[in-house]
Amino acid sequence: MEISVVIPVYGCREALPELHKRLTDTLVKITEDYEIILVDDCCPQNSWEDIVKMCSEDSKVKGIHLSRNFGQQKAVTAGVDEAAGNWVVVMDCDLQDPPEAITTLYEKAMEGYDVVAMRRVGRKDGFFKKLSSKLYYMVFDYLSGMKMDNAVSNYSIASRTVIDSFKKLREQNRDYMAVIRWLGFRYASIDYKAEERFSGKSSYNFFKRIRLAMQIITSQTNRPLVLSINIGFFIAFVAFLYIIWLGIQYFTGTTTIDGWTTTIASIYLVGGIILIFMGLIGLYIGNIFNEVKNRPIYVVAQKLNFDADDEEN
Repeated sequence: MEISVVIPVYGCREALPELHKRLTDTLVKITEDYEIILVDDCCPQNSWEDIVKMCSEDSKVKGIHLSRNFGQQKAVTAGVDEAAGNWVVVMDCDLQDPPEAITTLYEKAMEGYDVVAMRRVGRKDGFFKKLSSKLYYMVFDYLSGMKMDNAVSNYSIASRTVIDSFKKLREQNRDYMAVIRWLGFRYASIDYKAEERFSGKSSYNFFKRIRLAMQIITSQTNRPLVLSINIGFFIAFVAFLYIIWLGIQYFTGTTTIDGWTTTIASIYLVGGIILIFMGLIGLYIGNIFNEVKNRPIYVVAQKLNFDADDEEN
């Protein structure tokens, strides 16, 4: 198998026929040895019906039906785990990622790169979504010590060596491109103009983005804990200087009764900071709890067009 295309499916049933057609037209120009893996993440539109139909009409289309909604990143993992290609393409199902760009990805990879990602320019997302994405990556870069490009999506191609390394990392909280970049193989990116969403709308609202950001950051790095220690030392140092200043006032006889507001404000400020850091520690403990349970990242309810041996996994 030369190329595997992995696509998590959620909330874009109407786009699937057009996606299949454009993918087929593109892939046959590259190689006859390809597969299209559609991972149904329990789509509320019942996209599995269309996937079953495609699998019956085209043996190169393979379907994975998850037992429940596990989230986009885990659905990507489910597809990547089953991908047999020397090169694995990951993309979205809403056709904002043009399938025709796979040719460009593949040609760039043939220049000697292990990973080639697409950078979205002229995104059709709203201002708030683009702003929140940019802020997320700014915070992520600072806390993780990595340099992530907020214009880079999951749309990418990776070699078999990279994919085999990716499959060894089985943490529960995961971000496909963050893990791929962490692996450190030879990397390149290509700019492309994102297209309009064919149908449906994004399932990621503001609160889901915040929760995902906290999960990914606390699972990828412990720098927030180091930052909390540094802030704690800074507050303690400022408090120590303030105590010295109060002592000087006392011994010089310049102490006044004023300061009630300052004292109360300081107590609430420090108390709030302590509660935030306790919550941060709780997130890390929660991550540890999720990992030590050693549950599977996803559960497959049904697979279509895979070998008999694979069906048992």
